[in-house]
Amino acid sequence: MLRAMQALAVRDTAHLLRQVHQQWGGRSDLWIFGYASLIWRPEFEAVEHRPALVRGWHRAFQMRSRVNRGTPEQPGLVYALVSGGMCRGMAYRIPRDRGQAELDRLWHREMPTGVYDPRWLRCQTAGGDVMALAFTLSRRSPNFTGRIADQEMLHILHQARGRYGSTLDYLVRTAEALQHHRMCDRESERLLALARRAGLT
Repeated sequence: MLRAMQALAVRDTAHLLRQVHQQWGGRSDLWIFGYASLIWRPEFEAVEHRPALVRGWHRAFQMRSRVNRGTPEQPGLVYALVSGGMCRGMAYRIPRDRGQAELDRLWHREMPTGVYDPRWLRCQTAGGDVMALAFTLSRRSPNFTGRIADQEMLHILHQARGRYGSTLDYLVRTAEALQHHRMCDRESERLLALARRAGLT
């Protein structure tokens, strides 16, 4: 039964990737919107990046991570793009001739289990609006936590660690990258200050 469920997840993910390929079409350069780790660890070759604003979505440190930044026994947290508000991030342009290969590589990183809902979002940039692929999270997802009390947050930041490192390191790297690019949101600033007051950094 477990193998059947895993196979279904892989098929669904592959189907989503085919849909994204079809929607993009390969007729123009590919744009990707990064709002968290893609800002400080994009892992793809872009020929241009622009600060960008997306309306109708916001960055939220409210997604469980049971592999990358935590374990099934001690889930960590990562950022997600959740409906409501607005989000400042980075729009990356990938040349058309490399778009498919870079998208496949990005998909392997972001969508191995199909947890995200990939969407094309309008990004407002100083160079004009662009439609970019973003990885969003539904509030109905079992991985969406909603707001977490500070004491529970501090416990997660202190304990959670996965294959790519700790939740604390992920938070600090993301918040510092956002500060560097002058796009840090109030909640990220608050969480970073919370960790520092607790002596975690």
